[in-house]
Amino acid sequence: MDYEAVIGLETHVQLKTNSKIFCGCSTNFGVSPNSQTCPVCLGFPGVLPVLNKKVVELAVKLTLALNCRITPNCKFHRKNYFYPDLPKAYQISQYDEPLAIDGYLDVEAVKIGITRVHLEEDAGKLIHTQEGDSLVDYNRCGMPLIEIVTEPDLKTPHQAYEYLTDLKSILEYLEVSDCNMEEGSLRCDANVSIRPVGQVELGTKTEVKNMNSFKAVERALSYEIERQIKVVQQGGQINQETRLWDEKKEITIPMRSKEEAHDYRYFPEPDLVPLEVSQEWTEEIKTGIPELPQAKRQRFIEGYELPSYDAEVLTANKSLANFFENTTKFYPKPKMVSNWIMTEVLGYLAEANLDISQSKLTPTHLAEMLELIDSGTISGKIGKEVLPEIFKTGKSPAEIIQEKGLVQITDGDEIVKVIEQVITENPKAVEEYKTGKKETLGFLVGQVMKLTKGKANPQITNKLLQERL
Repeated sequence: MDYEAVIGLETHVQLKTNSKIFCGCSTNFGVSPNSQTCPVCLGFPGVLPVLNKKVVELAVKLTLALNCRITPNCKFHRKNYFYPDLPKAYQISQYDEPLAIDGYLDVEAVKIGITRVHLEEDAGKLIHTQEGDSLVDYNRCGMPLIEIVTEPDLKTPHQAYEYLTDLKSILEYLEVSDCNMEEGSLRCDANVSIRPVGQVELGTKTEVKNMNSFKAVERALSYEIERQIKVVQQGGQINQETRLWDEKKEITIPMRSKEEAHDYRYFPEPDLVPLEVSQEWTEEIKTGIPELPQAKRQRFIEGYELPSYDAEVLTANKSLANFFENTTKFYPKPKMVSNWIMTEVLGYLAEANLDISQSKLTPTHLAEMLELIDSGTISGKIGKEVLPEIFKTGKSPAEIIQEKGLVQITDGDEIVKVIEQVITENPKAVEEYKTGKKETLGFLVGQVMKLTKGKANPQITNKLLQERL
């Protein structure tokens, strides 16, 4: 019997605000443990939460980008559970009246439904030491979170990966979150079940947690789907439970039985009035939504005449898309700019683990270097040597070329001297060329380039070498 997977994702996004959702404590990351807390986020008796307006503004902006219907009046609830990193023993969240519902995100021409988007506060963080102690840092308590819950519309682990990649891109374009998974700004849990192909009813689902990258989500889902199929084929039953992804062993392991809504004993938060998002405020927020990745991708294809693959790569990251467009202002050859960014620039950024906005390379640097290649001052090969130097020093291409003596040799007499040496030192290759093995020319050109350290003009070298031969 063939089985298919049914996947739904729950993504928690920390919103990019200076203060927490219900108090004035800072949201800075990396400070001393428990140094950014107050009686409100620690749940002291008698304190009252006050909703941060900026949190709502950023959340509404995201819900509009996800094609959601905003609930005019939504409520906050208390989600009750006992855990060491939750000092109040409850979390202020939203339950049956969330901020927004009924949205969607197009992923690879498939419409993935968004069930709900709701606001909530984050819990603290437990730190388990090698000595066996468990410490708790309450700095994260009260951090503003938005949770995005999909319909069970995802069918494959790869589709889940693409959904998360597209969602992250939208979040970055909107500037509602820094999306830093290492710092916990973006976290994802996955609900997955299997069923025989053709069956309408859903199977028993498990929830998978503890995935620290989109690739980990993809791997965890692949493993869990195979595990469930194997259990069913052997006559067993799937238990509804929460499982943890073990990155080292690449397996999921049981954590606890899955909670239901009644386990949390939700009831309306008595210290907060219902939240009203007016149509006027919604329209005001809507005007601040920038061009989103999908629209920018289409504009790059039509306006810059780029292949769809180039457009997809360049628009996946907002800062990269801006870098491309700013470079073309100084060097109006989009495809050439795209080629250099996708091969040389992205290669270096990946190696250095940097975003383009963090590097010393500027659009004017890249444009200047491409102009120097066009004018024959340097070759493309030398350009590939200059680029890393720009990344390291932030100096202009002209400065680096001058300092390192990388100006291209275009003097025919000088190149001929090197050609004569190459012909003398490679008689066998010369003879092969003369007997009709024309591909040997490439080898001989390579020898000239080697002796000139890549500075001989390739076109002049080819012409003069053929004349000599």
